[in-house]
Amino acid sequence: MIDNSYDAGDIQVLEGLAPVRKRPGMYIGSTGARGLHHLVYEVVDNSVDEALVGSCTRIDVTILPDSSVRVSDDGRGIPVKIMPQYGRPALEIVMTKLHAGGKFGGAGYKVSGGLHGVGVSVVNALSEWLVVDVCRDGHRYRQRYVRGLPAGDVEKIERCDGVTGTTVHFRPDSEIFDDLNFNFSTLAQRLREMAFLNSGLQISLVDERPEIVAPPAAPAQTEETPDSVATAGGAGETAVSPPADEPGSANPAEANLQTPSEPRSVTFRYEGGIVDFIHHINTRKDAIHGHVIYFSSHEDDYQMEMAMQWNAGYLDNFFSFANNINTHEGGMHLSGARAAITRTLNDYARTKGFLKEKEENFSGEDVREGLAAILSVKLRDPQFEGQTKTKLGNSDMRGFVESVVNQKLAEFMEENPADARKIINKVLAATRARLAARKARDLTRRKNVLENTTLPGKLADCAIRDASASELYLVEGDSAGGSAKQARDRSFQAILPLRGKIINVEKARVSKILSNLEIQAIVAALGTGVGEEFNVENARYHKLIIMTDADVDGAHIRTLILTFLFRNMPELIQAGYVYIAQPPLYRVVHKRRDYYAFSDTQLEEVLTRIGRNGSAIQRFKGLGEMNPEQLWDTTMNPNNRTLLRVTVDDAAIADEVFTILMGDKVEPRREFIEQNARYVRNLDV
Repeated sequence: MIDNSYDAGDIQVLEGLAPVRKRPGMYIGSTGARGLHHLVYEVVDNSVDEALVGSCTRIDVTILPDSSVRVSDDGRGIPVKIMPQYGRPALEIVMTKLHAGGKFGGAGYKVSGGLHGVGVSVVNALSEWLVVDVCRDGHRYRQRYVRGLPAGDVEKIERCDGVTGTTVHFRPDSEIFDDLNFNFSTLAQRLREMAFLNSGLQISLVDERPEIVAPPAAPAQTEETPDSVATAGGAGETAVSPPADEPGSANPAEANLQTPSEPRSVTFRYEGGIVDFIHHINTRKDAIHGHVIYFSSHEDDYQMEMAMQWNAGYLDNFFSFANNINTHEGGMHLSGARAAITRTLNDYARTKGFLKEKEENFSGEDVREGLAAILSVKLRDPQFEGQTKTKLGNSDMRGFVESVVNQKLAEFMEENPADARKIINKVLAATRARLAARKARDLTRRKNVLENTTLPGKLADCAIRDASASELYLVEGDSAGGSAKQARDRSFQAILPLRGKIINVEKARVSKILSNLEIQAIVAALGTGVGEEFNVENARYHKLIIMTDADVDGAHIRTLILTFLFRNMPELIQAGYVYIAQPPLYRVVHKRRDYYAFSDTQLEEVLTRIGRNGSAIQRFKGLGEMNPEQLWDTTMNPNNRTLLRVTVDDAAIADEVFTILMGDKVEPRREFIEQNARYVRNLDV
């Protein structure tokens, strides 16, 4: 039967900032920890835009005890005069209307990260309250808002002769956000990155809360999936756990525990800009040449600067930015730089005789092994793909960057022959390793071998071939793998048991990595290929679920797998395909009913609720101790389970933490342990 009741009266028009409150995820990504911190970034980005035009030298960010944040700068101050077409002050229009700002081609900003004019108005819409103070024209002006609406007119407060700037003080709305706990380290890492990209700009962060969210930011943050139950989640929750030689791992369900502490503060200012950024990236690595290669250029509306240095490692750490925005997915500027580096090193090696006539050229993969590089471009009219701004689409930027890198890198090589020889020798070693890896890589390509029951890892595939509905569990050990195979729903859940610990890819070349049987099994089962042959569209499963024991060894295995994925298949994480299972720690039997607890805290809650008398408590030491029914009910049943999705907000931060946890140098890892050991819960050694 056709419903004819739909008419004009059913049409809704959301005015002003109402669309933001209705669909906040469209504007800030999520209402979890990532979206919460994004509010601060939006306000800070406005201040950084003032720095880009030379009008701001200092930005101060303060976290207050009431979970509010205050961001102050010494820029020009938001205009406050009446806009004739609206009859309201420009300040109010900027704060209350989407797509209102000075970044649409006018004279206010030649270069800015804020492209759509929605940033600060979105923050206003998603705040319980917001107060903005502006110093300009010799006076201080103030306006207060409640959930995006003005609570009064713009007021002239007092004189402020000789001072300009803007202060935005806001408290996120608890009706919108799951948790209002700002993570100090997460904010500090982002602000440090901004300071690196804007030489001479001073950015400070002060935390005035009497209690601090405990663990520092780790590279892979987690968010609950739609089919999860509310037993984990929140700000600062991390999916990367310490290696086995560390004193334990934080239980995700208890990652929000508060630890009394004195207020913390940090100030960033880097006169060396992105050169200092390279030094920071390579702090825990061994650089193979003394000079950081740096060059910059300016042409019409395009600017670029680049810094690079090769280290003795095997990883490619190439980070690109456009108007201070981290372009995680690259774009034209990154493509141009990579092509130029490869071409220049090949030309130099041919000219100087490092490569003989019959030898094949270096590949892009070869030249980027061990390369730490920062590319920062600034342009008047950036074309980003979507509001997330993770990929730069300006086609002219590729030619500009490529031309500059070709010229400047060639000049460096000619003027510094000793450094050039070290770089070429590093690339030659990578080339030989790549050629040796071809045979190993062939073993990982998806052919009919998946149907062979002797496939390393004993893959038990699922019945359906729809990747979007399929799940692959990477399970620790044959015993747990056997239980998982019996527990699974064979129609859509595949099981791949892993024997022991896979290789630490942080310390090995690709040839050695791909000779590891467990790595071969993972790559073959996924069907994506690896390295430059990787294609996420070939993924046979859209959920890759890491399921390990809830102990130190399990945490180490999980970290090893995450390290492999982050270093060799980051697109899987970016696509949202990687998850972590949450098996219970305890089973409580009371009056013939089973209760499960995922942490010591939850165990206490269960015992308090059901009573302590007549309860039998079982502590699971491993997945293998659960029978198939228990494993299905607690960890694999989509109706009951909790899955944590692994995400990476900032590749530079992720690289740093993975290097600390899994790299060659012991001292940084020891420091990390000493700083974070007090946050460990459920230690089982």
